[in-house]
Amino acid sequence: MTIVLWVTALLMVLRLAGDLILGALNRAEVRRHALTPPPAAAAIMDAATYAKSVRYTLEKSRFGALTEMFDTGVLALVIFGGVLPALYEQFAFLGGPEAVWDDTLFILAAGVLLSLPGLPFDWWAQFRLEARFGFNQSTPRLWITDKVKGVLLALVIGYPLLWVLLSLVSWVGPAWWIWGFAVLFGFQLLMLVLYPKLILPLFNKLTPLPEGELRARLLALGDRTGFRAQAIQVMDGSKRSAHSNAFFTGFGRFRRIVLFDTLVAQLSAEELEAVLAHEIGHYRRGHIPKMLAISAAMQLGGFALVAWLAGSPWFNTAFGFPPGELAPAFLLFGLLSGLVMFWFSPVANFFSRRHEYEADAFARDAMGGPGPIVAALRKLAQKNLSNLTPHPWFSAFFHSHPTLVERERAVQAA
Repeated sequence: MTIVLWVTALLMVLRLAGDLILGALNRAEVRRHALTPPPAAAAIMDAATYAKSVRYTLEKSRFGALTEMFDTGVLALVIFGGVLPALYEQFAFLGGPEAVWDDTLFILAAGVLLSLPGLPFDWWAQFRLEARFGFNQSTPRLWITDKVKGVLLALVIGYPLLWVLLSLVSWVGPAWWIWGFAVLFGFQLLMLVLYPKLILPLFNKLTPLPEGELRARLLALGDRTGFRAQAIQVMDGSKRSAHSNAFFTGFGRFRRIVLFDTLVAQLSAEELEAVLAHEIGHYRRGHIPKMLAISAAMQLGGFALVAWLAGSPWFNTAFGFPPGELAPAFLLFGLLSGLVMFWFSPVANFFSRRHEYEADAFARDAMGGPGPIVAALRKLAQKNLSNLTPHPWFSAFFHSHPTLVERERAVQAA
């Protein structure tokens, strides 16, 4: 048991050290190019915008380092300070020996309580850091409302899902983890359809894209690329942030295109068409089913590992929990798995960046040349104050997309 705790502590230290070292390397790289940006970066942003992006990157990085140290301290206190076993005792005996609802409440209560210490950092990031660079559009009332809605949704959706997962042990026996994977993966597929209809409207207003040149161009793009969506909608993302984005929700005939109103305001019709062509490229190149398959494999492995850990008498007891209990094993896995998965993030990001290159190439071909997608990417980098000179190691661990310089070079090469 002592070995388990020492290994956990070592993983925490290594994870924190890795994060801080990579952040320091990235800040040093950004400062190195602060006064004399590389020619490729200088061609993307004017001097004033580039200088502002440097300040934004450095401030975010320093704040991120502080947040990471605080989060690690909270995790260490919770794991080694007996907080979770004490909380478990408050819930474990509310029901009978075979009850599951009390274990479900324990996991949800732990999740809510663990989110509280980080709220001041979330508030500062939104209303100080983001506001300082002109990105914050939210209000304290909206911020609080979002947090409350998030907690209520976690209870309404999370409770029945967790209850089913924990009940599978008594329903199907040792093979519960296989059924658990099937339930969770099926639930995630269902949410791809229900999210834009039931959950997203709780936070944002979605309106159909009005008739006009933009709508005509996007529909024509869908026709010539063999991509049909159920709807093209505009989301009022500007009520929270000046950052812009676009995304698809759903799959098959339930696909919806969602454009942030900030994106519509920032880009021309041709540039928006190129952005949509990029997103269509993800579908046409089969990236979505590939990522779903990888996610499914990882989830199945995760359930198998949780089942093994819950059945190992040394795991729960090392952290102060009764042996063989599934709920503590679930919670501990959720809290600690990131300490290991962090070191595999370069592998995931490698494949993600390769998909981005392929989607860019699709957009280039669909638009008849690299001009529109390059113009759109440049404008988005300018508006979002993107870091154009990240350290390669930092980028490998934290960036799922290539840098703009890399994307331009690749899309213009062919």
